[in-house]
Amino acid sequence: MGRALDILPLSLLNLTADTKEQVELLHKQAKRVELYVDTREIQRREELLQVMASNNEKNSKNKGFIDFRKLKEIFSSIGLRSSCDYDQEITNLEAEAEKQAGTGGLIVVSNINNLISLVSLSKSMIFSNEETEKTHRDLRPHSASLRHQVHSSSSQSMVFNVPDEFRCPISLDLIRDPVIVASGQTYDRNSIAQWINSGHHTCPKTGQRLIHMALIPNYALKSLIHQWCQENNIPVSEPTSSSSSSLERSNSKRKSCEKAIDHISATKNAVDAVKMTAEFLVGKLATGSLDIQRQAAYELRLLAKTGMDNRRLIAEAGAIPFLVTLLHSPDPRIQENAVTALLNLSIFDNNKILIMAAGAIDSIIDVLLSGKTTEARENAAAAIFSLSIIDDYKVMIGARPKAIPALVRLLGEGSTAGKRDAATALFNLAVYNVNKASVVVAGAVPLLVDLLMDDKAGITDDALAVLVLLLGCSEGVEEIRKSRVLVPLLIDLLRFGSPKGKENSITLLLGLCKDGGEDVARRLLIIPRSIPSLQSLAAEGSLKSRRKAEALLRLLNRCCSQSRNPVE
Repeated sequence: MGRALDILPLSLLNLTADTKEQVELLHKQAKRVELYVDTREIQRREELLQVMASNNEKNSKNKGFIDFRKLKEIFSSIGLRSSCDYDQEITNLEAEAEKQAGTGGLIVVSNINNLISLVSLSKSMIFSNEETEKTHRDLRPHSASLRHQVHSSSSQSMVFNVPDEFRCPISLDLIRDPVIVASGQTYDRNSIAQWINSGHHTCPKTGQRLIHMALIPNYALKSLIHQWCQENNIPVSEPTSSSSSSLERSNSKRKSCEKAIDHISATKNAVDAVKMTAEFLVGKLATGSLDIQRQAAYELRLLAKTGMDNRRLIAEAGAIPFLVTLLHSPDPRIQENAVTALLNLSIFDNNKILIMAAGAIDSIIDVLLSGKTTEARENAAAAIFSLSIIDDYKVMIGARPKAIPALVRLLGEGSTAGKRDAATALFNLAVYNVNKASVVVAGAVPLLVDLLMDDKAGITDDALAVLVLLLGCSEGVEEIRKSRVLVPLLIDLLRFGSPKGKENSITLLLGLCKDGGEDVARRLLIIPRSIPSLQSLAAEGSLKSRRKAEALLRLLNRCCSQSRNPVE
C-alpha cells in the first residue's frame, strides 16, 4: 500500500479536501509502519538457506547432497505442490533475474540463478520419486484401498463441521487461500481465478461489476482458518472431503495450472495499472498548468526509477517528447524533474534510441551547461553517461561543441556525485579516439589531477581511468607530462590505492616514461620510494600490474645506464 501511494498522483486527482487528507494520513502511516514478517516465513527462509549452503559447501564430505524430503516440505509450505507450480516458479525467477540485471547487481542475479537451479533439480528429483512411489502403491493389495475408503468415509463426515464463513461461495469447500476481490467479497483463490480467467468481470456473489481484477490476500481469515484446522486436526494443505479429494487428484494438473494463469492475470493487472498511470500523467504533461506539469513530471520521475517494465510502459505512453520539451521550462523543478525522468528512462536500452530520436541531446547539454539547479545539471551529466554507452552516440554527443566543455566544467564545480557523473561521462566519450583531444583541449587534465588529491571527492579511480584513456592521444600525453605533482601521487597510489587504482597508476607511469618520457623517468628516479613501490607491485600485484611494473623497472634501469655512460 505504501508503494502504491508513493506513485499515486494525488494532487492531480479531483478529490475533496477531506478525501485527500485521509489518503495523506494513510500514506504517512504506511511509511511509518514496519514490515511484519511471520516467524514461520523466517523459519522457512532459514531452512532453505541451510539447504543451499550445504549444497554449496566446498569442504564438506557430503558436498552436493541435498535432503529432498526436507526440500519438498519447504517448497510445499510456500505453495509449490505440483510440477506446474515448480515450472511457474522457475519462470517467475527467470523474469526476476532479468529484471534485477538492470539494477540489482551481479550478486543478486547470481543468487537468483542458484535458486533456479535448485528448484529445477528439486522438481526432477521429487516428481521422479513420486512416480516411483505411485507405481508401488498401485501394486499394493486391495486391502489398502479398503483402508483408504474407510479413511475417506471418516473424512467426509468432517465436511459438515466446516463453518459457513470458512466456505468458498463458489465451490462451497473449505477456503484454502482466501482472497478479496474489488467488491469486498472473499473467495478461494483457485475458484475466483478460474471465474475471472474464464471471462467474467462481476462478483459471483453480489453480481457487482469488478472495477479491477486484483486478488488481495485475506490474511486475517487465512489465520482463522488455519487455527480452526489445527483445532480440528485437519491438515491445512489437504481437502476436508473425499469428493473434493478425488476431484483434486483427478484434476491436479488443471488446478495447478490455474494458479499459473492467476499469476499471469495478476501480473497483467499490475502492468495495466502502470500503463494507465503513465498515460494519465502524460496527459497532464501535455495539457496541464505549470503546477500540474511539475507534479506530473515528478510522478513520472518516481515511476521510472525502478523496474524495466515501468520504463518501457512510460515510453510507450508517449512521455519522452513531452519531457524533452519541458527541459526548456522556466520552472526549475519542472526542468529538474524532466531531466531526471529522462535519465531514469534511459536505463532501458530501447529508450536510449527513443530519447536520441526525440532530439533530446542538445536540450540535455543545455541543462548541463546552464541548468537552473545543481541537481538538474548533475543528472544531465548522468543522462549523457547513460546515453553514451551506445557507441554511435559517443560520436554524436562528442560532436556537439558544448558537450565536453560542459562536462569538464561540472568536473570542477559539481558536488561529489556530480563530479563522478562528469568523470564517467567523459570516460565514455573518450573511448572514441576523436573525442580524446577535445577532452584535453577543454582543460580536463589539471582538474583530473586535482581530483587525485581530493579525498572528499572519492573518485580517484574514475579520474585515473580517464587519464589513462587520454594517454591515447599526443595532446593528452603532452598535457599530462606537464604536471609536476602527478608522478609522486601515482607512486603513493601504487602503495595505497585500490587494485584498479594501482593498475591504472602503473599504466600511466609506463605510458609517460615511454617514447620521449626521459624527463618523467628522471623525476621518478629522484623519488626514494618509487623503486621499492614498483618492486612490491611487480611481486604482489595483479598479472597485468606485474607485467607493467617489470617493464617500467627495465626502462628505468636502461635510463640509469645511459645517464652513467658519459660519466664512466
